[in-house]
Amino acid sequence: MLSARGLFQEILDNDESFRLFCSIAASGEAQGGWENGRIAALVPASERALAPKIARHGADEDKHGRIFEALMRKRGLKPAPVPAETDYTMLLERRGIGLAHAKLRSDQPLAVRDVVTYLAHSRVTEQRAAEQMLMLRRRFADHPEIGRAVRVISVDEENHLAYCHEELLRFTASGHGRFIRRTLRECAFAEIRVHRDVSLAVMARMGRILGWSEARSRALAAGIRTVYAYERLAGWRRMTTLRMPERRNALGGPPAPAAEFA
Repeated sequence: MLSARGLFQEILDNDESFRLFCSIAASGEAQGGWENGRIAALVPASERALAPKIARHGADEDKHGRIFEALMRKRGLKPAPVPAETDYTMLLERRGIGLAHAKLRSDQPLAVRDVVTYLAHSRVTEQRAAEQMLMLRRRFADHPEIGRAVRVISVDEENHLAYCHEELLRFTASGHGRFIRRTLRECAFAEIRVHRDVSLAVMARMGRILGWSEARSRALAAGIRTVYAYERLAGWRRMTTLRMPERRNALGGPPAPAAEFA
């Protein structure tokens, strides 16, 4: 079975594959939480009104990491080491996408263009996250083990995406449009390549854990490469368009707690 539901159900049913999935997800969310927290602390004076929203974004990412860790604890599992080839966040940074960690570790305030770069990077990666969580929500919203986690994270990712659209449109109106369009395009092409590479690496490891046949592994890899070819040709455009979201000020309040998953 090569359906998305069947594939994820197989990963969910096996402790070791579920442990790897949750560990990769938790690590990426924690990294995103740290990055957003540092950006919120370094926002330039002219954009201080944006800092609470960036901090909220980071708090949500931290919450998601705790949710994935809680899902493992419920099964008596401990986090697994995250293989370097599956580390989506770090692979993007190595490609120069987003803000360099060296800059975030310093105490120098960011420039306005740095904030715009962060928002463009987030616009692209949150598109991916929102789509993936929507897929899981459609198939597993009522699942007794992961259903609530999927619903909570999916709503958060939609809010993050809405926030990125709204803020980038604000910066477009203030004269940053050309830089935003160029940065969105660069981020999109880098992201779809990293997503392909990470997907291939994750599926290879899942295949070894679950004992997939060589034919099945090849079919899944071919599917991943087909998606990449489509995204490289035309699908990238969905990551670079901007439209005013229906929900305005999506990150204007405090994050919802994750205590129910602990």
